Amino acid sequence: MMAAIDIFGVFLNIIAPLLVTGVFLRYLTARIRNKNKQSGLRLPPGSFGWPILGETLEFLQSGWDGEPGRFLKQRMEKHQNPPVFKTSLTGEPMAVLSGPAAHKFLFGNENKLVQVWWPPSAKKLLGNGLSNSVGEEAKHTRKMLSYFLTPDALMRLYIKTVDQVTQHHIAIHWQGKEEVKTFPVVKLYTFELACRLFMSLEDPRHIEKLAALFNVFLKGVISIPLNFPGTRFYRAIRATGAVRKELMVILKDRRLALEQKTASPSQDLLSHLLASPDDNGKFMSESEIINNILLLLFAGHDTSSVAITLVMKVLGELPQVYQKVLREQTEIASSKGADGFLQWEDIQKMKYSWDVVCEVMRLWPPIMGAFREAIVDLNYAGYDIPKGWKLYWTPASTHTDPSFFRDAMNFDPSRFEGAGPTPFSYVPFGGGPRMCLGKEYARVEILVFLHNVVNKFRWNLLVPDEKIIYDPMPTPVEGLPICLRPHNP
Repeated sequence: MMAAIDIFGVFLNIIAPLLVTGVFLRYLTARIRNKNKQSGLRLPPGSFGWPILGETLEFLQSGWDGEPGRFLKQRMEKHQNPPVFKTSLTGEPMAVLSGPAAHKFLFGNENKLVQVWWPPSAKKLLGNGLSNSVGEEAKHTRKMLSYFLTPDALMRLYIKTVDQVTQHHIAIHWQGKEEVKTFPVVKLYTFELACRLFMSLEDPRHIEKLAALFNVFLKGVISIPLNFPGTRFYRAIRATGAVRKELMVILKDRRLALEQKTASPSQDLLSHLLASPDDNGKFMSESEIINNILLLLFAGHDTSSVAITLVMKVLGELPQVYQKVLREQTEIASSKGADGFLQWEDIQKMKYSWDVVCEVMRLWPPIMGAFREAIVDLNYAGYDIPKGWKLYWTPASTHTDPSFFRDAMNFDPSRFEGAGPTPFSYVPFGGGPRMCLGKEYARVEILVFLHNVVNKFRWNLLVPDEKIIYDPMPTPVEGLPICLRPHNP
């Protein structure tokens, strides 16, 4: 019965949409155009797979099976490990690049040879904002958003608030509980924190309502964009519309508060975007502000949630690692100031704890990969990649490669001591102009949570060897239920 449901779900969410959304027509047009253009070119090895579908199902299946690197590995082995191979995903001809040289090439040629590209579902749901902007527009938008996400901003404005929100969250959702399902609770934490820091939103009922809608939106970001009942995208488009309406109400209230001087232009990211023009004196439109806040909620929600959840998994499995983290965090707690809240200097002392987080993100990268588009005809490693082709890179190409990480499948935080990994072999945050804008924010968010939870609890995993799938981010299939054991007073 479940197998039948799964097959129907695949048909409804992937195959049927491809057949009726114009992908078929685009596929035929692209085939004719590519055949005419590609004569005489030395294309990368590989296969475009099935008509229309390409190799999309095999690509998605590797993530659903918890082996995101399998799709890449099988094709590289088949073609004697080329630095690039061709495939077809979501109806697009695509070159998959792998290895540190590929990462350096893509990150270093942003807006020169390649530019950001998102699947149609993500473009539709995220709207116009930093996610889809390129060139000078992207630079201006990134600068505006980074004002509240730099180490300096975190140091000046956020550390105490992050610690307060974290302590309150643990008091409400963790203390006094014998069992906790880690992943959904952590997702609520990261969303609550983002709402507080980006929009000063504190009402827990309002936050939970938005979080429920947001989780539906997340499931549709990487999907076939068919607005038809029963599909992920249909549900996501409606949830996103509801989120935008809620954000618009918050924005209107804030604009009024700024006009009446009851809110500060530096209060949070929302106030900053409303009150500050870019370098050209241009203000963001209301829809752009909402789209960019939606993007930051998206970028800072699931990625941090899965990182925290998988750190909890590792600490529950490896008592020797837990003990070293506890020792480091206990020393920091005993040296805190009179108000008891963490300071920026405390975060800098959490070196072993961050090495543990980095090793978790090496084994389970928060994202499967990312897309670019060739904006000129490319020649990479002796192969031709025509203009308009999409390019895909994935951390899986290096993160577990024994060429760069000895005993690659063993958990070893010491890899990140000293000079650390080979340049461009460890890329959980991407790189270049498109490096994750919230990297420092994520570091603070994760370490502050880890400090508070480790100083209060030990825990046991209730589902040993729980499977991790990618849908599209690494997710424990049971939500990582744990049994909490508070430290003795």
